[in-house]
Amino acid sequence: MINRKKFDFVLLGILILLITLGCIAIYSASTTVISDHVNTEAYWWRQVIFSFIAVGVIAFLLRLPMPIFDILVLPAFIVNLLALIAVLFAPAVNGSHRWFSIGGVNIQPSESAKLLSILMVARYISKENLNEYRQMLYGFGIMAVPVLLILIEPDFGTTLVFWASLLAMLIAAEVPLFYILLIISPVISVVVSIHWLLIVLWILVLVVLLMRSRLSWVAITVSSIVNVFISMIMPLFWMGLKDYQQSRILTFMDPTRDPLGAGYQIIQAKIAIGSGALTGKGWLMGTQKNMNFLPEHHTDFIFSVIGEEFGFVGSMLLLVVFAGFFGRIIYAVSQLKVKERKVAASGILAYLMFQSFINIGMNIGLVPATGIPLPFISYGGSNLLINTTSVAVILKYLNERGFIK
Repeated sequence: MINRKKFDFVLLGILILLITLGCIAIYSASTTVISDHVNTEAYWWRQVIFSFIAVGVIAFLLRLPMPIFDILVLPAFIVNLLALIAVLFAPAVNGSHRWFSIGGVNIQPSESAKLLSILMVARYISKENLNEYRQMLYGFGIMAVPVLLILIEPDFGTTLVFWASLLAMLIAAEVPLFYILLIISPVISVVVSIHWLLIVLWILVLVVLLMRSRLSWVAITVSSIVNVFISMIMPLFWMGLKDYQQSRILTFMDPTRDPLGAGYQIIQAKIAIGSGALTGKGWLMGTQKNMNFLPEHHTDFIFSVIGEEFGFVGSMLLLVVFAGFFGRIIYAVSQLKVKERKVAASGILAYLMFQSFINIGMNIGLVPATGIPLPFISYGGSNLLINTTSVAVILKYLNERGFIK
């Protein structure tokens, strides 16, 4: 039941607006206009059906008693892990074992694993009298299980979402920031390994930051040695990558080196967005889409369709809606007083923001193509349902504030 004084109608309104914009964008991406010939594929009406189901999920979740919701998290997480194992034996699609196909509907267990993993981690790292070491141990231990299963599929891009949400939850759980720095430092060491001068500068910055955190010299020395080691072995790691993996990274830095292969998607996406100019080519008039030059234009590269047909103005309006959406969730997190709920909401916020950044960055050439969809906009029933359910969880937390402090 909705508590009108506590329920966030603004967040719900922005969520429905994003889902509606997604249906409109998918209709355009599903429609091919060549001269007088118009052909529309079924993606858009499938997304509309899933949109109504998603709204129904919100209504159901809000009416579900909180004790029952809490009880269901653990068994749902276990069932999801079993589904991640079972999907490995499902028929491969494009070389990956990610989907179950039931009655023509594809179900992707890795999508539901995002939300359920967040809820499980939030429950265990929010317990009272838990020191930071146990918080990190529980957090990484719980996340590692679905991540390893998803890596086997293989789906590296999705696993990044799990780690982004985990870092946000550890911060929300008030784990000291220098621990977070120690966790992310190996990633930075990998990035700076491209030049010895960057390695030196990064190690100096790391030492200064750790000194300001008043760590012992032993801890600072060990951390520095580990990060130097990681930077130095990267050339060996690079040689161990498969040819297509090296090609994807090199093509990201210079897409023109393989314009008909690994760089094709990024080049076509940038052409589509660039050709939209200020106001776009018009509704359904995107030539990159209509001539099928732009791949996966209803899923991974739907932002390029929006940029081509609605231009800079249309793209910026969508970004403004997303900014309002995330701003409202940040406000919602600040209103939550129960630690577990605050931590869970922070993880949900992080994973939705991370997916949005990666997808849009992929479309404009800032990050490599990873197959991560744009939340609420890209086509995909599993993705839409889980993203909507995640926001519904935050709405439920807000709605329950009057019952539990």
